[in-house]
Amino acid sequence: MDVFESRFFTAEDGLRLHARLYPAGNPPCAAQERLPVICLPGLSRNVRDFHPFARLVAQDPSAPRRVIALDYRGRGLSDYDPNPENYNIGIECRDVITVCAALGIARAIFVGTSRGGLILHVMAALKPDLIAGAVLNDIGPEIEADGLRDIRDYLSQRSSPATLDDAADGLAHIHGAAFPALSRTDWLDMADALYTEKAGRLVTDYDPKLTDQLQAIDFSKPLATLWPQFELLAKVPLLVVRGDHSRLLSQETLARMATHSSAVKTVTAPGQGHAPLLHHPDIFSSVRDFLAAFPG
Repeated sequence: MDVFESRFFTAEDGLRLHARLYPAGNPPCAAQERLPVICLPGLSRNVRDFHPFARLVAQDPSAPRRVIALDYRGRGLSDYDPNPENYNIGIECRDVITVCAALGIARAIFVGTSRGGLILHVMAALKPDLIAGAVLNDIGPEIEADGLRDIRDYLSQRSSPATLDDAADGLAHIHGAAFPALSRTDWLDMADALYTEKAGRLVTDYDPKLTDQLQAIDFSKPLATLWPQFELLAKVPLLVVRGDHSRLLSQETLARMATHSSAVKTVTAPGQGHAPLLHHPDIFSSVRDFLAAFPG
């Protein structure tokens, strides 16, 4: 059985969108009978971020599920948008809904890392019946300015390492203090997910114009929050994962999310920052248990 296949879809405005489907071809009957898992990556990331996680879920010996991982517009194999203003969570949410409709998915369990979790907040208002449950990976309705500023500054420093080994070294140098739990293999996997080869060079796999809106943020003013949208999202079972060293999702916000509804469960990923690797053994068992609570 092939691990995955690539599929392409057409957005409402004609842009071509890419997704990976795990497994390739027709899934086993046991997987088809269960709700699929749809993975939504972070701001500048792509489907490769979820490859180890998707394999674990799709090949689970007792409860396999179909897994769909999406490249937003401007990332991975999806088309770049000629209008950078369209790189926003509202349009990206509609793209996710479009892909689900094209695949005939009326209900699913979503896994949203960072940006993906913000998209789910919007989806809870636009298409609530689509969400059976969700994992919010180091994201909530309130974002810490320091953490968002870190992301802005990091993405502004585009690099072109000579090899994936060099890329892994660079990532470990920048993020190592926040991720002491990661091994050399983890850093290599991260480098492979973040970089792609274009014209004989390794470059980050997203449209550079994606950061324009980050540069325009006025950090002297309070950041907008999504608590009303979270109230809608918290009507379904949620697992909120926070990186032990996260600067984007505070412990205070995590605690407030947990008290919002009995449907909200929380877990901390030890030795990880923003955003945790969900396939890491220290955290995957919690995610697997969460998925197991959905019989269909």
